[in-house]
Amino acid sequence: MGSAMSGNLVKAGFDVRGFDIVASRRAALKRAGGKPATSISGIKAPILITSLPSAAALHSVCEKLSGRNRIVVETSTLPIEDKVKARDALRRTGITLLDCPLSGTGAQARTGDLVVFGSGDRNAFSRVIGVLRGFSRAHHYVGEFGNGSKMKYVANLMVAIHNVSAAEAFVLGMKAGLAPQTIYEVQANGAGTSRMFQVRGPMMVAGRYGEATMKNEVWQKDLKIIAEFAAKLGVPTPLFNASAAIYNAAMAQGFGKQDTGAVCAILERMAGVRRR
Repeated sequence: MGSAMSGNLVKAGFDVRGFDIVASRRAALKRAGGKPATSISGIKAPILITSLPSAAALHSVCEKLSGRNRIVVETSTLPIEDKVKARDALRRTGITLLDCPLSGTGAQARTGDLVVFGSGDRNAFSRVIGVLRGFSRAHHYVGEFGNGSKMKYVANLMVAIHNVSAAEAFVLGMKAGLAPQTIYEVQANGAGTSRMFQVRGPMMVAGRYGEATMKNEVWQKDLKIIAEFAAKLGVPTPLFNASAAIYNAAMAQGFGKQDTGAVCAILERMAGVRRR
């Protein structure tokens, strides 16, 4: 996500400086026209965007940041309590943290097809809107800090279910003798379609999931966060729970590093579907 976002910001005319712990990612930023830094402390930009894999990574980054009147746009999907902890730590140094998760896959990020769920200080959010437009197609301010994450949990709950429902539909059609390409072409604009059917349908048609837009092993983090958040609120999530079991099966059957669309392969095996 971070690589795609930074590349789009460069194309939009921004002076982009970035850091990643992986050297190849820094090299990719340079090829895209950005300026890689050798450390987080080497980035002095007034607006900093973070896209991180874990709460531990977020806290590590916050420990290294300094400089008053800076704004950090935190786009990762993480537990709200960890973002609040990071916000409070940065506030003591004069830095404002915004909770701004993203809706969209890695492939969508490359084309700027992302939606930002912004929350936190309203004035700070107004100051970063121009930057958000550089890598997203839409942005929404949803209120107090943490509301962005809550909205992301709602979005990802639907993504989890719709992705499995798309796979289930493909497998039903294939077991009935329909060609996967025909299923996709006919149903992509039908009453039962979804964004996930449209985005991951081509993968399911091809039966190939190696070019991951969201790896199953990374998706496990998001599933856990949503399940714990819903349990804390006492909200039943029967469809989400049923979907999570299919993703767990994908992990158990060696699809951890492949795209979450691989749930189609799991259901094919369960149904005894043999592709021609």
